[in-house]
Amino acid sequence: MSVTVPRSALADTVLDRLVVTYASAASAADPRRGEQMSAYMKDVAPFLGLASPARRELSRAVLTGTPRPAEADCAAIALRCWELPEREYAYFAVDYLRRHVRRCSSGFLPVVRHLVTTRSWWDTVDLLAAHVVGGLVAADPRLRADMDAWIEDEDVWVARTALLHQLRHKEATDTERLFAYCVRQSGHPEFFIRKAIGWCLREYAKTDPDAVRAFVERERNRLAPLSVREALKNL
Repeated sequence: MSVTVPRSALADTVLDRLVVTYASAASAADPRRGEQMSAYMKDVAPFLGLASPARRELSRAVLTGTPRPAEADCAAIALRCWELPEREYAYFAVDYLRRHVRRCSSGFLPVVRHLVTTRSWWDTVDLLAAHVVGGLVAADPRLRADMDAWIEDEDVWVARTALLHQLRHKEATDTERLFAYCVRQSGHPEFFIRKAIGWCLREYAKTDPDAVRAFVERERNRLAPLSVREALKNL
């Protein structure tokens, strides 16, 4: 599904400030850092070479004095950041959406799917899953039906998002759905799916360790050894 970048005066302001601020900082940074960061992320994108603490400080300066966004502003900022080549702009967008997800409705989900499926890697997908998609589903449980479709998706990153979207739900976790998703993808050959199964189980074990132990014992023959190790790591 294609998405359209909405018109947004706020996005115009933020992107103008952002590009100037990040580029200025990057010009003074060690160019080798950007190469190292890109290599660590398997060259999914070029990097400006901004370390996370410095980048977040720059981001705060960019947003100083800007108003709270509407949903269209969130979409415009995120999508326009995603169009820029350097990965730090995507990180800015993810941080912005995490901060303002409560200002977005269930209709924002197609935008997030576009972000998940474009230049996909764990560094952006995992945060979008846990903090943005998870927040949208928590606010509108009708989106669980979308997650039921996502877990069946052939795109590894979409399925991983479905697995991880309840990471922060704790006592509000839909346990039946969580376990069903793990079983559905238990035979998946992709490392990032097997790892995600273990991760979401390990995280839920902080809330209900007995339920996770019982599930792993019941489904041990289906689950990959990696998923079992990750699930039981802290138990």
